[in-house]
Amino acid sequence: MTQSLLTFAELTAAERELVDRARAAAERAYCRYSGYAVGAAIVSESARIYTGCNVENASYGATMCAERSAIFGLVSAGERQITKICVYAPGEPLAMPCGMCRQVIAEFCLDAPVLVAGAGGALRRSFAQLLPEAFRLTVEDER
Repeated sequence: MTQSLLTFAELTAAERELVDRARAAAERAYCRYSGYAVGAAIVSESARIYTGCNVENASYGATMCAERSAIFGLVSAGERQITKICVYAPGEPLAMPCGMCRQVIAEFCLDAPVLVAGAGGALRRSFAQLLPEAFRLTVEDER
């Protein structure tokens, strides 16, 4: 990793809570094929935290990433805005959101702070840095 990681002591209390929630979600991951557990904690506009973990499948295309798992919970609860994101993986490398997850995040967020954390520390980014010029559609009633 070319960027230096922040120590957990350098994170705010709210950021440490998100890392803890994402870490707890990673402990519930179903990753029998890769052994690469990932957890996500996503904060909604109402300040509620939604968590998710990766769920693998023998048919790799049916695998669900932690970020999308958390987002689908947010949407199922009737929420539509993401204000903060944390992704945690205890192993190496850090679990940057994949392209599909970045696109799903873009559906519910123009920009938000993103923490990508692991056992050795965390990176702090903005979502706009992770997906500049995101693909978005405008539907008729939003014009």
